[in-house]
Amino acid sequence: MYVAHLSLHDFRSYATAEVELSPGVTAFIGRNGQGKTNLVEAIDYLSRLSSHRVASDAPLVRAGADQAVVRAAVVRDGRTAVLEVELNPGRSNRARVNRSPLPRARDLVGLVRTVVFSPEDLTLVKGDPADRRRFLDDLLVLRAPRLAGVRADYDRVLRQRNTLLKTAGSARRGSSSQEGALSTLGVWDAHLARTGAELLAERLALVEALRPYVGKAYETVARGASRDDAEIDYKPSFDLEGRSRRDELVEALLAEVERRRGDELDRGVSLVGPHRDELVLTLGHGSPDSRLPVKGYASHGESWSFALALRLAAYDLLRADGDDPILILDDVFAELDTERRAQLADLVAGAEQVLVTAAVAADVPAGLAGARFAVGNGEVVREQ
Repeated sequence: MYVAHLSLHDFRSYATAEVELSPGVTAFIGRNGQGKTNLVEAIDYLSRLSSHRVASDAPLVRAGADQAVVRAAVVRDGRTAVLEVELNPGRSNRARVNRSPLPRARDLVGLVRTVVFSPEDLTLVKGDPADRRRFLDDLLVLRAPRLAGVRADYDRVLRQRNTLLKTAGSARRGSSSQEGALSTLGVWDAHLARTGAELLAERLALVEALRPYVGKAYETVARGASRDDAEIDYKPSFDLEGRSRRDELVEALLAEVERRRGDELDRGVSLVGPHRDELVLTLGHGSPDSRLPVKGYASHGESWSFALALRLAAYDLLRADGDDPILILDDVFAELDTERRAQLADLVAGAEQVLVTAAVAADVPAGLAGARFAVGNGEVVREQ
């Protein structure tokens, strides 16, 4: 899989941009603020309908414009499809494939698959649990695009349920408004358990599938490490007691919601479910008790190695599914020492398409030789 052509209209800093691409390595070279990252961000957006840099779509639309359009010709198994998304902040986005509208924009997710390495990856290790949950969910959706709908349904249920909890918790005890909110809450409890169990079951299975790839990747990028050093575990919001089947998880979630009812009403938020879970990252040998959490204990170099290992593991897992995702290395080499640069370059050089951004050409390792574009003053020019 690779992108053969990228077309932008009012996306980020570009009023218009047309870039011809090819398989292999392509590097975009330009000073900070010139728009090189905007190019690869657009391709990643087509993959996930979200940015690795910002939380909302509004910053992606060029100042003064009402909407932005990202269009790409994607080649897969010798066939070309033109994917397009129209970004409309504050309104519904629209998507097309070969100029035919899709029922929902999210139906575009997974038609092109990307794995992005960026300086922001340190948040996977040092950031909040939400950053690690997002890593898992993005990977889930790339592997099984239907889960985008499950994820959206769960978020909708959670918002509605939190509203009811606040209403019931703040209403006078025994009043009609409290009784009405509590009776409605039971319906949303069932929705939370159903959608939450599906998301939880998929995450548990994903962590099991990802675990050996993380250990192997960490051994490769960390000096002197073995594949047993890095470990990932899924920590749910309550003890599952070995339950992993979807029907078991539905029952477990309902029981825990009932048990925590008083706490939820007092606080006005949902305290049970996948939105409270954590992906635990640890380093060390031996029993679980002897291992240390990466966050708070790992050095800067170890943290970077673990972050790289997570991305490499995601890439290897997607490849094992039978598809070569597009690799995006966004200003990541400036953050790495010479040895780690060379190691990462060797690991990814064989991908079908690798897109690199760098402030200076010297930041791109020799192992990633290929096409180069100079980016500056709103122009993207291929170097001869």
